[in-house]
Amino acid sequence: MKKGYTSCADCPELQGCRTLNEFYTKNGYKYKKYKQAIEFIGQNGYPAFLKIADTWTNAYGKYENK
Repeated sequence: MKKGYTSCADCPELQGCRTLNEFYTKNGYKYKKYKQAIEFIGQNGYPAFLKIADTWTNAYGKYENK
């Protein structure tokens, strides 16, 4: 957020981000889902993410296979 991006998905330093990589190594299903969301947004954009998220019945829905 300090860099002015909407989310981590917009940051060109995403893959080497120490903070996120430490976050993703935590135990728990939700941390893997957060990573999937960031990767999906990075590849497909926010409109595609919001479109697919609107079909979910809970916070941890599934992504379409592409």
